[in-house]
Amino acid sequence: MNVSPIMQRYAAEIYRLQQDLDPVPLSMLTQSVDASMQAVSKMVRRLVKGGYLQHEPYRGVRLTPAGERLAMPSLRRHRIAEVFLVRIMGYDWATAHELTDQFERGVNDLLEDRMFEMCGHPTRCPHGEPIPSKDGVMPQVDDVPLVEVPSGSDCVISRVRTHDIAKLRYIASLGLVPGIAFHLASCAPFKGPLRLQINPQDQVIGYELAQAFWVEVKRLGKGNKLPPEYSER
Repeated sequence: MNVSPIMQRYAAEIYRLQQDLDPVPLSMLTQSVDASMQAVSKMVRRLVKGGYLQHEPYRGVRLTPAGERLAMPSLRRHRIAEVFLVRIMGYDWATAHELTDQFERGVNDLLEDRMFEMCGHPTRCPHGEPIPSKDGVMPQVDDVPLVEVPSGSDCVISRVRTHDIAKLRYIASLGLVPGIAFHLASCAPFKGPLRLQINPQDQVIGYELAQAFWVEVKRLGKGNKLPPEYSER
């Protein structure tokens, strides 16, 4: 079966969605790719036929190992494009997120390689998501949801996992971007607010917003030195 760019984009979107929900309901996929249920169902049948997808009726879809491999080139291009729009073209991460879907469709392998070089060979996108290697290997990230971290922990923001534009802009205004170190001073019970100690001032965020953050739990020690992968930010 010939693989089309749209098949890769669908696989990439399913890969992203199933990080939080497995299997992925077709209604969620329809909303995410902004297509009709008829169009999505047709593409799902095509991916199932090609061995890239498993479909559980009334539950949803999940990628096969072949489907995960199919997703990698599109994920890589998308995340490199986001880095390029932020680092080279100067867009904020929310605007870059809005532009990337259309921008990346005009990018071929040659342009992708040049953008990757101009951006300094990034390992993560502006939201902290890892960028697959050229040969389709997704780097492992050792992080956990912030809402599962006990009070008193020293953390580094690893990923900001939301595609909500308003949330992205608000999070940026608070300075809570990947690479920022903080001390989790308190977590109020019953899904109450969290207090993050960050020099020069604390930030208090609600539980709903906190669910967007994934963090590396560390004892940073003297000088709050960040891990090497954040030195490029």
